[in-house]
Amino acid sequence: MEYNHQSLEKKWQHFWADNGTFKPSESTDKPKYYVLDMFPYPSGAGLHVGHPLGYIASDIFARYKRLKGFNVLHPMGYDSFGLPAEQYAIQTGQHPAITTDANINRYREQMDNIGFSYDWSREIRTSNADYYKWTQWIFMQLFDAWYNKDSDKAESINTLIEKFETSGSLGIKAVSDEDVNEFTAAEWGAYSEEEQQRELLKYRLAYLRESTVNWCAALGTVLANDEVINGLSERGGYPVEQKKMMQWSMRITAYADRLLRGLDTIDWPEPLVEMQRNWIGKSVGASVKFPVPQINTDIEVFTTRVDTIFGVSFVVLAPEHDLVSTLTTEAQRAEIEAYIDKTSKKSELDRMADTKTVSGAFTGSFAKHPITGEDVQIWIADYVLAGYGTGAVMAVPSGDQRDYVFAKHFNLPIVPISDTQQLDEAADANKDGKYINSGFINGMTYEEAVPALVAKLEELKLGKAKVNFRMRDAIFGRQRYWGEPVPVYFKNGLPYLINEAELPLLLPEVDKYLPTESGEPPLGRATDWKYQDQYEYELSTMPGWAGSSWYWFRYMDPQNADAFASKESVEYWKSVDLYIGGSEHATGHLLYSRFWNKALKDLGFHNEEEPFKKLINQGMIQGRSSFVYRVLDEEGRGTNQFVSLGLKDSYKTIALHVDVNIVHNDVLDTEKFKASRPDYALAEFVLENGKYICGTEVEKMSKSKFNVVNPDDIISAYGADTLRLYEMFLGPLEQAKPWNTNGIEGVYKFLRKVWRLFHDAEGNFHVSDEEPTKAEFKAVHKIIKKVEDDVERFSFNTSVSAFMICVNELTDLKSDKRKVLEDLLIVLQPYAPHITEELWSLLGHKAGSISYAAYPVFNPAYLVESEFAYPVSVNGKMKMNLSLALDLDQKTVEETVLANADVQRYLDGKAVKKLIFVKGKIINIVV
Repeated sequence: MEYNHQSLEKKWQHFWADNGTFKPSESTDKPKYYVLDMFPYPSGAGLHVGHPLGYIASDIFARYKRLKGFNVLHPMGYDSFGLPAEQYAIQTGQHPAITTDANINRYREQMDNIGFSYDWSREIRTSNADYYKWTQWIFMQLFDAWYNKDSDKAESINTLIEKFETSGSLGIKAVSDEDVNEFTAAEWGAYSEEEQQRELLKYRLAYLRESTVNWCAALGTVLANDEVINGLSERGGYPVEQKKMMQWSMRITAYADRLLRGLDTIDWPEPLVEMQRNWIGKSVGASVKFPVPQINTDIEVFTTRVDTIFGVSFVVLAPEHDLVSTLTTEAQRAEIEAYIDKTSKKSELDRMADTKTVSGAFTGSFAKHPITGEDVQIWIADYVLAGYGTGAVMAVPSGDQRDYVFAKHFNLPIVPISDTQQLDEAADANKDGKYINSGFINGMTYEEAVPALVAKLEELKLGKAKVNFRMRDAIFGRQRYWGEPVPVYFKNGLPYLINEAELPLLLPEVDKYLPTESGEPPLGRATDWKYQDQYEYELSTMPGWAGSSWYWFRYMDPQNADAFASKESVEYWKSVDLYIGGSEHATGHLLYSRFWNKALKDLGFHNEEEPFKKLINQGMIQGRSSFVYRVLDEEGRGTNQFVSLGLKDSYKTIALHVDVNIVHNDVLDTEKFKASRPDYALAEFVLENGKYICGTEVEKMSKSKFNVVNPDDIISAYGADTLRLYEMFLGPLEQAKPWNTNGIEGVYKFLRKVWRLFHDAEGNFHVSDEEPTKAEFKAVHKIIKKVEDDVERFSFNTSVSAFMICVNELTDLKSDKRKVLEDLLIVLQPYAPHITEELWSLLGHKAGSISYAAYPVFNPAYLVESEFAYPVSVNGKMKMNLSLALDLDQKTVEETVLANADVQRYLDGKAVKKLIFVKGKIINIVV
């Protein structure tokens, strides 16, 4: 019987589906283990061979943990709201749900073909109403919550209202907007409902306020920073500008300290942890106010170097700062407005990244230095961001490189502040030396100056010590159709939650998926869509990250209609033990998920501070592009002739990408090439040795480079087990590596070797119940130990090599012993589940699946050598090997060696003067 991967893989995929093989038990004494993949957005292109890398790794680990006796939860679903489906709907008029369902069906078919051990009964789709009902419900919990600094956690908004009713705002320590009012309990009671709701909105974890956003007019929506590249939308390449608009936000900054502390408790890659630390960006410093008497207000800045305040020679505002228009004099207005317009076309990321361009404009106004009272010019510049800190900075050219470059460019004053400072290269102001030109702190050290300055600013009521964070509150609204409706209606211009019993608030039908003619989001096109037939719903939808910020909970209890997950399920599964996905989510999904997890814990819905205990970022599988070389005529125009790689230097050519699927071992299938495009139909080829050899280059796998390899094609030709093993064999999981189909034959041959271990020369299934030899036990126990060690440290590529060595050893030993072959199958099963299921069944295990066999117990005794093949030398020249027991003493070794007929032949009758014996090393006879 030959190894037929196509029939046996389909057979076992159907078996697993029909029998619910991978459903974890809801009541068991087994320890739990939760393995999760970052779920995919289902694009129309389907999976290429780079996509399954992390899924295969997590599946190997999940299968291994089952063998180790764990109750494993390993689910899969789809992050199915998203901009691509909406853009396709705009272009075609087809409802995004139809496109999304078709894409999901394609993904599901491909994932089934690879043989993942997912519990598909728990599948979720973020765009399904029974799922986004609970996304809306979580939004409602956050809207009805505030962050109490005293308890260091979120609490129900009702506890804040109770404080207001009993003692007013006095003593309230909350994370809130800056402009909260001070009032007594009596004054609170006298507020109208509208006034109370407006004040509460300044405290809620989900709130509405005017924000600066990335607005893409062509797409009609706000974009996240990572959706904007060089001032253009990632999708479509449309212009993006900075725009102020009323927008929903999430008060993630309330959790900044806890998000930082939590990074010390989880097992994540250090580069990713460092990215989050930098993104959160905790800074200890001072808040300082620069008075602007002419408009009776202050410009507030945050600085980590209050000791440099005497070096301030100007103040810089973000172009979007609220005071810019008021501060701009008529003489400067045209220049300021032109600069603001120019800046609005750059994304915040671009502005942060651009450290070389110097640009700005003077408002014409002056602020007062908070200590000296001297006039300080007020400028605007795009290197200051409205959303970071206060949107204003005190510029110290002698202490900050960017301020220094700005001052030099615009010929502004530069004042030395340290007796050791060099003005020709203003790095961050050093803390060595002593201060000069610095008023009452002259002669002080840094440690003396900082507290003195903070005390002085507090005395003047122009500053105080403060902790600041780089991270800003998360914009939560998108002006799109294909997203979760926000469960809010408006009364007198203020947001109110709909009744919880009315969830889910379903997406309404619209005639088009474009903004309305008056500029409202697409939901504004819905007819008769009002709350209680009179109040306007929120017309923005939630961002793509909303549904992915809690999805691991829903997998615990996906059919629950009464809760996002039952108390029993969250208490049992607790949190994700192993999470595998891309590092590109470091400051998006992973940060928002940790935030929502902590908020839900605070509100009493579960008990885990962190959602993902261990996280691994898989590397990228890159494409291996192939090139043909088109010959150019004398005028540089392309001809119909193509020259092989080794001959191209004799011609004037241009390299063109060619579909890698018509290239095998770098040899082009010329007939398929001619059939691939009409203009290639009459192509002529200059061959070398009768073949057309293509050039190659490692690049990102993409359709535009014609280097996308479809896993379906690999599975059809070689099988899913071959694909799984080969993807692991390519290199360490965390590293990038190129895909090269040329090497896959070796893995396929390995699986056929495994198959032949269980069959005789005629192809009949055959195993022996005889006791294995010591060499057979040694071979299989080496792989038992090796795989156990490798999987536990996620070194899957080295296991594949060890499997090949083991099977070669057993093949050489002509091993057909049940005891060793069964253990080999169990150890191989996580990597190659189909072939191992088939052979396990042929071994007589008719009930159940190999998935729940017990992982073999490693016995180190089998690896202890009892004998050694000694190299025997005569007068230092190696003559032969002689196997002897390792426990023999010197006398017995001498007697055994000298009695050996082959040794006597080499001695040729000569007398032995000396026998040198080094145990486990050598034997040397001196004659």
